[in-house]
Amino acid sequence: MSELEQKISAMRAGGKILGNLLKDLRAYVQPGMTGKEIDAWVRQEIVSRGAEVAYDFLEEKFPGAICVSVNDTLVHGAPNDEILEVGDKVSFDLDIRYRGYYVDSAFTMLVGNTGSPAVKEMIKTTEKAMWAGIDVVFPGATTGDIGYAVEKVLRKGKLGVIENYIGHGIGEEMHMPPEVPNYGLRGHGYRLKVGDTICIEPMSSLGKPANYVDKTNWSVKMRDGSIGCHCEHTILVTEDGPEILTMPG
Repeated sequence: MSELEQKISAMRAGGKILGNLLKDLRAYVQPGMTGKEIDAWVRQEIVSRGAEVAYDFLEEKFPGAICVSVNDTLVHGAPNDEILEVGDKVSFDLDIRYRGYYVDSAFTMLVGNTGSPAVKEMIKTTEKAMWAGIDVVFPGATTGDIGYAVEKVLRKGKLGVIENYIGHGIGEEMHMPPEVPNYGLRGHGYRLKVGDTICIEPMSSLGKPANYVDKTNWSVKMRDGSIGCHCEHTILVTEDGPEILTMPG
């Protein structure tokens, strides 16, 4: 088996583990839980399913196994003792390592499956933007093609387009070239080839896109206090187009 075949085999298997774990997490989250409680459950599930906690391998160790980003926290939310309430927006971003390779996925939900219609629409539109980006993944397509497709959907939905946090390559490392922005020009950027593995991860806001890192040195919050949204899949570029590695099944 070639190095590329080993990589694809490991990432397919790891992606399935991650997809199923996030599916179970969506059902597990209930009002009254805290980020730290959810984080402990996720850590246990990663290990019990035969994978490794990817964030434990960071040089600057993240204080948890999963990012838990509530309401005006956009991404990289450090798990804390804040109690989740009905209607809260929460985004979960999870990397795992399996057989030496990383996979990465994220989703946003409303606690209790109810909440603001505007937030519901934001989640729907951001997911639509992610699928629009995935749809243009073919050998020879560019990262600019992906960014253009993502940005078009977000702007049509009148959402803030986050430009300072972007998608990326993934595999032997959690974050690798190429950069995969959520904005761009068709035909520009890195040109995809068969065997590439990338993360497409639109981020949006109900207000202005300006953001900052809070005192935890991790949690990225919206500067105007608006709600932020994030979703993500790990994608393999094949001769026939995109293969989504982090789907449950």
